[in-house]
Amino acid sequence: MLDNELKAAIILFFSILDEKQRRLYAGLESIKLGHGGDKKIAQLFGIDTYTVSKGRREILNQDFDRSRVRKKGGGRKPMEKKRQKL
Repeated sequence: MLDNELKAAIILFFSILDEKQRRLYAGLESIKLGHGGDKKIAQLFGIDTYTVSKGRREILNQDFDRSRVRKKGGGRKPMEKKRQKL
């Protein structure tokens, strides 16, 4: 396994990435590990195994938009302010 300094450096690097970059980086590391990589990387970074496998699939299929973090329409919907009735 990784020595503590390298592990800490990898986790620090992972923490400064945005959402899509984290997913893709986790997927890349999973590919490098091979069988069982999704689970190991998910445990290392404290993320869901689905996120790792999604990143792995996006890298292998080259299925990602370079200009956006989330797909159009993704994320939380805007909330409307409710006016108080007098």
